[in-house]
Amino acid sequence: MTRLEKLKLYQDEPSIEAKLSGLKEDVARTLELAKKYGATAAEAAGSIGHSLSVSVRLGNLEKVEWAVVKGITVTVYFGNRKGSASSTDRSVSHLSEMVGAACAIAKQTEPDPYAGLAEKTLLAWQYPDLDLYHPWRVAPDQAITLAKECEAVGMEWDSRIRNGEGAHLTSEEGGSVYGNSHGFVGGYPTSRHSLQCVLVAEDKGEMKRDYDYAIARDHEDLPSPQYVGIEAAKRAVLRLGARRIKTVRAPVIFSPECAGSLFGHFFGAIAGTAIYRKSSFLFDHLGKTLFPERLTIREQPHLKKELGSAPFDAEGVVTSEKDWIREGALVDYVLESYTARKLGRQTTGNAGGVFNVRVSTDPLDKAALLKAMGKGLLVTELMGPGVNKVTGDYSRGAVGFWVEDGLIAYPVEEITIAGNLKEMYKNIVWIANDVDTRSNIHTGSVMIEGMILGGII
Repeated sequence: MTRLEKLKLYQDEPSIEAKLSGLKEDVARTLELAKKYGATAAEAAGSIGHSLSVSVRLGNLEKVEWAVVKGITVTVYFGNRKGSASSTDRSVSHLSEMVGAACAIAKQTEPDPYAGLAEKTLLAWQYPDLDLYHPWRVAPDQAITLAKECEAVGMEWDSRIRNGEGAHLTSEEGGSVYGNSHGFVGGYPTSRHSLQCVLVAEDKGEMKRDYDYAIARDHEDLPSPQYVGIEAAKRAVLRLGARRIKTVRAPVIFSPECAGSLFGHFFGAIAGTAIYRKSSFLFDHLGKTLFPERLTIREQPHLKKELGSAPFDAEGVVTSEKDWIREGALVDYVLESYTARKLGRQTTGNAGGVFNVRVSTDPLDKAALLKAMGKGLLVTELMGPGVNKVTGDYSRGAVGFWVEDGLIAYPVEEITIAGNLKEMYKNIVWIANDVDTRSNIHTGSVMIEGMILGGII
């Protein structure tokens, strides 16, 4: 039997949805074992999943991979003493060993008055079906064909596309279950499908690489492989002929793919751990105006089929729609139970992070945004970490396009963008309506005034 024939057997595997009941039973059994071992409280989380991934390059198959994920973790409490352990084997004997190990660890730790489960009244005893599970039992040979089509169309789109790093198709489905000794056990299945193409354009000895990708819960919501391949080709060709610019202070437009990271830094700065440790540039900024007054940043965790949606957080606390920024001001910190207790507040239902964030936009498209800027830099890719979470100082490498008279003039490279995030947030002028929905943070292109662009001195 060939490798591909073996991989075809996965189509006969029970669905994740069918396997969830067994995982719930194992989580409940783990909690019973913790009680038997004398723990005063316990919580357990289990996960299962599988994925098919194929990669092709220059028309040749490079990889076909079938991956299986499974595991369970338990955290036990003896008063305020806490211990954790995990296992990939869910047999009764291994679950017992895992719980015993967690209990032994807990008895050796120092008491922590803030440790413990989330409050019982805050748990998601009832939660909606968010339509997050759309399995796609794509056959390996079909997946290979789709990936090859994606790359081939991109390679043929322009004679300057002469190389590439290939096309990659992945189909994943998984499930997670959380339970604790309050009597809560909840879980749900999810799916995620993606297609990516990376191409290299070459002209007069110059080579430029770029890519495009698509991702969705439901494979029927993905664009065609041809679309992804052509977009990757367009992006690579547009980068040919890149120049360097002189060091200057100028407005910058962050494309949606890059703008998401600006708000990612914001959420990292208002995370409870950073706040109680006083290691954030937004420490002690609750209620203060950080952004222009018209700007709102809203979390909407119950939108159906969205990549960032979830009915409850990693502690079983019900998720809810809420504003993080309202009329430009900071409404709350991102908290789970532990950090909330440290700060004398209540959990916001964000153990594990934020869910489905929407940044408000202005009534203008990308072309209108370029026209509004007139002259400056459009950033399409950022490189390097370059962010100080304590001070907010920001310095990252970038590539993109120089804009003159509201139109793209030429591609640019080897640029450093510098500023301070607090000032950058205040200096947001416009946010276009070209929203990118391929990540947990949905935002359009963001224009910021007065940034320092480091180039030729």
